Amino acid sequence: MPRQLPAPAVRAAGGVVWRLRNGKAEVAVIHRPRYDDWSFPKGKVDEGETELVTATREVAEELGSTVAVSRRIGDVRYEVIAGTKSVTYWVMRHIEGSFHATDEVDDVRWLRPKAARDQLSYDFDR
Repeated sequence: MPRQLPAPAVRAAGGVVWRLRNGKAEVAVIHRPRYDDWSFPKGKVDEGETELVTATREVAEELGSTVAVSRRIGDVRYEVIAGTKSVTYWVMRHIEGSFHATDEVDDVRWLRPKAARDQLSYDFDR
């Protein structure tokens, strides 16, 4: 019998956001000063919200981006103080908008995929 994973204590969703620049794909990674880390934009699912709505809302809040969602790419699970956190990610193409630093996210970098992978702080994001 397959092992059942416990229900996540924290549900979140986010996006792997890309754009073309000079004909080459770039991926957005954000810096969160609270944790001093680099990750993809994501956030907790609000009451009554679907994961896809959460993902597009969080990308808009953290990157200032309007996006076109292409497909769900998977889930990652990891432990946080509250228990197991599950984050569902979608691939999203940046359509328009611009970044403005906040207390939550103070920097964004648009990087080629290999450089983005190297910039990310956590193996589960890579």
